[in-house]
Amino acid sequence: MKAYIFPGQGAQFPGMGKELYESNDEAKKLFDQADEILGFKISEVMFNGTAEELKETKVTQPAVFLHSVILAKTTADFKPDMAAGHSLGELSALVATGALSFEDGLKLVYQRALAMQEACEINPSTMAAILGLDDEKVEEICNSIEGEIVVAANYNCPGQLVISGSNEGIKTACEKAKEAGAKRALPLPVGGAFHSPLMEPAREKLEKAIASTEFKQPVCPIYQNVSTKGETDITVIKQNLIAQLTAPVKWTQSVQNMVADGASDFVECGPGKVLQGLVKKIHREAEVSGL
Repeated sequence: MKAYIFPGQGAQFPGMGKELYESNDEAKKLFDQADEILGFKISEVMFNGTAEELKETKVTQPAVFLHSVILAKTTADFKPDMAAGHSLGELSALVATGALSFEDGLKLVYQRALAMQEACEINPSTMAAILGLDDEKVEEICNSIEGEIVVAANYNCPGQLVISGSNEGIKTACEKAKEAGAKRALPLPVGGAFHSPLMEPAREKLEKAIASTEFKQPVCPIYQNVSTKGETDITVIKQNLIAQLTAPVKWTQSVQNMVADGASDFVECGPGKVLQGLVKKIHREAEVSGL
């Protein structure tokens, strides 16, 4: 069975989507439509902007979303048996599988990005990748830090868990992780503590936006970050999408469940190859490729 997977923030690169725009009329039309919907030329930033300009959350999220969704929409044999997205990528997956329209999906992504950027400004915070420790040990370290918010945020693959929280809390957690034998404890160049309780202001805003957006049943199950299960019920999908901003991305568990449900061929739809690498670390026998 074929599973399409959609990357999240961090997969962006200068020039992303330019070749697609220049070689495909439908892609050109969708990029032009996106510029109109957002009220600024995001295509210009994607095609000709610097890496620094692309790092801004309000640009990064719609840019990665557009690259992923337009790739899916312009691929003739896009017929997923199941789909999943990493963080932001979950919205890309929902649009690609028909649960959301292109316009509504893009508007939600932009509202999500602005709300998250605002939450970062309210609560200065950060994230760090802990490599080479068991998930349980990292969770134990997070729970041991008193007076600061530190939580497990991204279960990327065995031996790679991203933590999220206050600046001081993450600093302490990195020190403790190294003492516990972590190969590396790397602070990440992100705007704030995504997938943690510090994103509560953004979650509240996104909840209102999702409540007023029309969703339809997707053409295949969407394995969501929060539940890790294949979901088709619109009510459940919306609840999980709202909860995702303050809850961890359970990517390892989602991929394991997709494999258990028959997935053998994983196709990454979007910029980069990060998810292909993670899938191979989670399930060595999986076939991985990119669009």
